[in-house]
Amino acid sequence: MAQEVKGKVAYITGAGSGIGRATAIQFAKEGIHLGLIARTESKLKEVRDIVTSYGVKASYARADIASLDQVEEAVELLNEQVGPADILVNNAAIGLNGSFLELEPDEWKRTFEVNVFGTYHVTRTVLPHMMEKNQGDIVNISSSNGLKGTAGSTSYSASKFAIQGMTEALMQEVRRQNIRVFTLNPSLVATELAFGDKLEEQDKEKYMQPEDIAEYMVSQLKLHPRIFIKQSLQWATNPF
Repeated sequence: MAQEVKGKVAYITGAGSGIGRATAIQFAKEGIHLGLIARTESKLKEVRDIVTSYGVKASYARADIASLDQVEEAVELLNEQVGPADILVNNAAIGLNGSFLELEPDEWKRTFEVNVFGTYHVTRTVLPHMMEKNQGDIVNISSSNGLKGTAGSTSYSASKFAIQGMTEALMQEVRRQNIRVFTLNPSLVATELAFGDKLEEQDKEKYMQPEDIAEYMVSQLKLHPRIFIKQSLQWATNPF
């Protein structure tokens, strides 16, 4: 029997746009209650209003996940308003284009503060609640760049490779608590992170859309609790 997701609680980082926003909406359609985390309050309010129209509970907390203090405050608020998380989607990330020498040390540092330490901060704060319940799902949105480095993405690739290692190790640690930890590794997805202000110019039939990743995620979460796909790679069929 597939796992029932209706009635579960999911926390999503980077929930204001892109994959995070699409995931929140898709989860709401499945009857999953939501705790939304991002830096921009106006975007969080908009997503909250959309998802609650599907009849689920939703709350949001503004936080920069690079700050452990802000994350702990955010999770405490969401715990009070929608309950502890059954599902955690670590989606928030930044990406900087530039060769190894073009990017400044502070830019490298910020990439790791958000992509690696941010994922660590949120997971560290949410995981104890899952361990108490002896079940849970942690989805880390990585990237094809976390499996194969490409020129011009040294800091981003390095941070996503780090996510792969952290996920692999944590997965081994918490399997006995019935907690599944896995990565999704999409190639180019049509989001602001990838295309910036030229997003609307892109052919939606050519590039993967955030909704595609959200639908795939739901299918993984619905797998029987005894099985999970620890790592998967998503490609556009014909983006050329």
